[in-house]
Amino acid sequence: MLLLLMHALEKYITSVLFAEYYSTLNPFMFLRDLFGAMVIVGLALVLYRRFFSKKARPTTSGMDYYAIIILAAIMILGVLLEATKIVSHSRYEEMVEEYAMLEEEEAMSLEAYWVEKFSVISPDVKGPFDKDTLEEGKGLHEMSCADCHSRPQWAFMGYAVAKVIQPVYFAHTFMWYLHFLACFIGLAYLPFSKFFHIFATPVTLLLNAVMERGKSDPANMATKQAIELDACIRCGDCTTRCSVAVAFKQIPNPNILPSEKMAALRALVSGKKLSEKELRTIQEGSHICTDCHRCTDVCMVGINLEDLWFSMRDNLAQLGYPKPEAWAREAMRADYGLTKMKDKTLSLTPADRGFLGELTGSAQASTFSVCFGCENCTNVCPVVGNYENPQEVVGLMPHQIMHTLALGCRDLALGSSMLWDCVTCYTCQEYCPQGVCITDVLYELKNLAFRQLKKVA
Repeated sequence: MLLLLMHALEKYITSVLFAEYYSTLNPFMFLRDLFGAMVIVGLALVLYRRFFSKKARPTTSGMDYYAIIILAAIMILGVLLEATKIVSHSRYEEMVEEYAMLEEEEAMSLEAYWVEKFSVISPDVKGPFDKDTLEEGKGLHEMSCADCHSRPQWAFMGYAVAKVIQPVYFAHTFMWYLHFLACFIGLAYLPFSKFFHIFATPVTLLLNAVMERGKSDPANMATKQAIELDACIRCGDCTTRCSVAVAFKQIPNPNILPSEKMAALRALVSGKKLSEKELRTIQEGSHICTDCHRCTDVCMVGINLEDLWFSMRDNLAQLGYPKPEAWAREAMRADYGLTKMKDKTLSLTPADRGFLGELTGSAQASTFSVCFGCENCTNVCPVVGNYENPQEVVGLMPHQIMHTLALGCRDLALGSSMLWDCVTCYTCQEYCPQGVCITDVLYELKNLAFRQLKKVA
């Protein structure tokens, strides 16, 4: 943005703010290269995060590739353009013709000074030069050119590239056209790219200050949500903080991750033709969300992501896709021979040591073994407290699930509705005096349940 405001819009901003502005003067020359270097470092970080970093980040889509390539082309061509201007003899002649009235011998001395000190490539004047010629050229420079030309070394990127390209110098006019073509392509692609958040994000922040669900008109809220889809900057913070992102390791559905849900929701609401398989993966990802609000809390853009997930579920429901947890719960009951909870009879299987071994694949899941049944987790659970007779609704209580795991009763552990009704508030885990990772255990059980169902399917 600094490069855009100071350099690309110099005619309308920089030259208005600074009466003595010239693009070839300091501090403007140095700042232009500094801001350009910041963009290039940013591009390097983008490439590192997307192709080398092991952290959970948004996937790289075609839109990301186009944005990176266009921005990289603009910056690289900009540096090359600056370098070719530094060494360009035609640019030097234009400057002399406009600002200096010199005799032939003086012109030769000034040109010698610029070849020596400013790296201009001259077809007529070649070094090495004697000291008197350079001294005369220096005096002419200070009299005619110094007011609007700083030493090119201050443009540290352009000057370094200029020294490299001197042996294979090419016309700066050609580079000018290429650089501007890349800029115009970037402007044309802007409304269709992730860069549109430059405009959508401030609008979203303003709307958040004056609108609220339940108080604002539903049509206005729908418009706000449409704007929020373009406000996402795909930073990945929501995915990093997501309480169910861990499920992605067992269920390789990218729509589990909040940052990927945004792309799916955009495709869904735009009316894009989606296959049955694509709709099913969107459905699975949207309903694995536990509405813990973490993604909304950490969104630096202020997008109410939780509201967007609700809207996604509504759209899927209108298309006839029910909540998958209900399907999973009933499928697990059928798979393990469980009767309905209202019959108050549950089948028991012998201890399944293979099942225990699979669950103890993580350090968190193995902590159930130290539970001593104090029932703290059940007493503080908001799901349990929500029902007058919770056992009829959710089946086993949290502490009872820990017991079934200790006994190795596969059907009891996976058949409880508590697995799917857990809201992942982590209250049980915080209050456990033994440090049992109860919520994490339930996560692993759900992952195990889905893996088993996918094997059966």
